[in-house]
Amino acid sequence: MTIRFPVVAHAKNILRQSKLFATQGTSMSKDVPKGYLAVYVGESQKKRFVIPASLLSQPSFQELLSKAEEEFGFNHPMGGLTIPCREDTFINLTSSLSAN
Repeated sequence: MTIRFPVVAHAKNILRQSKLFATQGTSMSKDVPKGYLAVYVGESQKKRFVIPASLLSQPSFQELLSKAEEEFGFNHPMGGLTIPCREDTFINLTSSLSAN
């Protein structure tokens, strides 16, 4: 029996759709280990982060995904998943989520 969480399924859908629009050599690159994903973070200057896929199930990270969907839809300017928040905010959030 499989239990499906609608929010996680929604996050996976966002990622799946963003991969369709990805350009070669960006987040689809070989330097992202299995179980991780590349995201671009920043307001004007985007910085690439490789994060554990386990963060997708965290409610606070899902809020960031929702903001990304509202701002970019499925067409992300960097070719990979772009998260519209300040870099220091993203680092603080992912650090606290990884510590739990």
